[in-house]
Amino acid sequence: MTTTDGTAHDAAPPAPAVVPTTNGTERRKQRGVVLRVLVYVVVAHGLAAYLYFLFTIAGKN
Repeated sequence: MTTTDGTAHDAAPPAPAVVPTTNGTERRKQRGVVLRVLVYVVVAHGLAAYLYFLFTIAGKN
């Protein structure tokens, strides 16, 4: 390719802004999010059950 001033250079296409990964990091991130959500749900239900039983037992006395 020749520019307007007469010098020749090869114009390489621009590199992509986001390069896809093939090492599985996205899958690991998704697995971590799913695990964290499951732990939060279990802990929240455990806390709710504790409070429920606390108030039902305390309400009887």
